[in-house]
Amino acid sequence: MDEAPFPSILPECPEDRLPAFVQPVQRPPALVNADALAFLIFERPDLDRSASFLLDFGLQLIRCDADVMYFRGGASPACCYVLRRGKTARFVGLGLELADPNGLDVLIQQAGAFPVDHFEMPGGGRAVRLTDPLGHEVWVLAGRDHGQAGPLLESRPPVNTPVDSPRVNATVRPRFGAASVAKLGHVVFQATDFNGLTNWYMRHFGLLPTDVLYLPDGSPNLIFFRFNRGGTPADHHSIVIAGGLVNRYEHSAYEVQDLDALGQGSQYLRARGWQHAWGIGRHSLGSQLFDYWFDPYGAEHEHYADGDLFTADHAPRYSPMNAAGVWMWGDDVPPHMLPKPNLTTLWRAAGLLLRGKLSLVRLKLLGAALSAPARPWMK
Repeated sequence: MDEAPFPSILPECPEDRLPAFVQPVQRPPALVNADALAFLIFERPDLDRSASFLLDFGLQLIRCDADVMYFRGGASPACCYVLRRGKTARFVGLGLELADPNGLDVLIQQAGAFPVDHFEMPGGGRAVRLTDPLGHEVWVLAGRDHGQAGPLLESRPPVNTPVDSPRVNATVRPRFGAASVAKLGHVVFQATDFNGLTNWYMRHFGLLPTDVLYLPDGSPNLIFFRFNRGGTPADHHSIVIAGGLVNRYEHSAYEVQDLDALGQGSQYLRARGWQHAWGIGRHSLGSQLFDYWFDPYGAEHEHYADGDLFTADHAPRYSPMNAAGVWMWGDDVPPHMLPKPNLTTLWRAAGLLLRGKLSLVRLKLLGAALSAPARPWMK
């Protein structure tokens, strides 16, 4: 039997050893350094239906007002998810947290941020507000009370391996139920002005590129950003920005304990009748175990576990952009996650070309990068 073809994943290249044609990311001087992704804000016509999904997904309801609901994870009593009543379902914005409260004044003075006079979200603190180039609300906070959230991890028996088998006369019986979300992990955006959006977030919040994916001409088209926390490890990515044909929220991700939580949580969501999107598998960049689900309005929400952490001195890595680099094992990338060769896609591309927002060369490069089958043996 012939040997199966290996996926077209090329080695990651450190920034100081880039091929000549690859363009390194130019980081502008930062106004402040964000320390954490605090919360996301969504608007939904039916709050009760959306809340049912979030509870089954593993978030905890903190407070319910007339037209807004606040949810948290197990790692902090402060909210990480805000659900507002709205006429249409849409992503509204995000909250970022600063370790240094003086950064709020810097944003007011140098970026035109507006102080929030009566900030009453669970977790408290002081806040200012900006608007990013996509029109998203960006709330910036300092002095939140993270307090004590109670027990975070469930007790797990030790793992047996071929070389170490500490579990004897004992079994593994993980709880069936919602996967307890520990925290909000990351959010992913697609943008037609990739350079404009990435530069805005780097300048305003000091984001550090962890992994950069480039097109065949060497131009970056997707960046996994982490927070600059100095010597304190930060998640591989908390904000991801990809160049594309539309401006939109792609997905958000929420950390759970381990593979058992991921698996039992997946079974629970299936039993509750929610729509599965993709998984279970393991990502390449970030290394997370993952499982994606659609909320009642089609927005993707990801459970993840076992992700990479890096300190600020870790240099960026560069890889060619292709579908194979998204994950290492699991089902193939579903069609809804890739550009569709239909009239809608052509219309969007034509509009960007006519407005000078996209060049024909870049459009062809993007198509070439994503058209090759990632796993040829998967049909």
